[in-house]
Amino acid sequence: MLGGKDNYEVDRRFILDTVKGFPECVDIARQNRSFLYRAVRHLVRDAGIRQFIDMGCGLPTNNNVHQVAQRFDPDARVVYVDIDPVVLVHGRALLADNASTVIITGDMREQAAFLERDDVRELIDFDEPLAVLFLSVGHHLLDADDPRAILRTIIDRAVPGSHLGLSQVVCDDPSRGAVMSAQITAAGIPWRTRTPAEVDAFLDGLEPVDPGLVNLLDWRPDPFQPPLEPVPDALAAYVGVTQTDKGLYEYGGLLRKP
Repeated sequence: MLGGKDNYEVDRRFILDTVKGFPECVDIARQNRSFLYRAVRHLVRDAGIRQFIDMGCGLPTNNNVHQVAQRFDPDARVVYVDIDPVVLVHGRALLADNASTVIITGDMREQAAFLERDDVRELIDFDEPLAVLFLSVGHHLLDADDPRAILRTIIDRAVPGSHLGLSQVVCDDPSRGAVMSAQITAAGIPWRTRTPAEVDAFLDGLEPVDPGLVNLLDWRPDPFQPPLEPVPDALAAYVGVTQTDKGLYEYGGLLRKP
């Protein structure tokens, strides 16, 4: 959906099956990736953040967190966390010559497990403001996982001025959201489509950065930011669906710890 080539037949089949019922998914994935650029740019350039923890980072593609952050400050430091061994292999190859960035094996549901890790503390100074990112992964946290505790573990311990970046798939129609959750979970991927109000409930006490938590299309849109790679031909018909179908979308933004 992002135009990358590092995917497998099982991935392609899953996406082609999913977009039949939820054609918005292609736009949603791409809008989230574009949001990443704008959010990280703001954090470095405007908020002075120099250290990042990116939870569930996924396969490296264009404009990764470290590339955006280090474009605006070469000294920015990034810790990527992912549980997928394929992601780890690709990420470590990409980052072999970057001393300010590391990718570690970790389950984002087990926050406390890597707070004390040496390779994390070598790059992240918890006495200074940081940004922790949960971008397009909140929907993989089931209610039984206690998503509020997961999302809040680091930001609640961080110093004032730290930021939480969050996005997740939401649906204004809970019934349709439940169908999406059941379908994707049945395919072997834990999934919980929420409403915006359900996401908001996790984030009390944090200050939303203007314009707040919104459809990512509306979070400081910038027509001049670097474009994404084009989608493959099999997905081309789905690009632009969210211009008319607006009930299913990626919701999120940045929040500051006061």
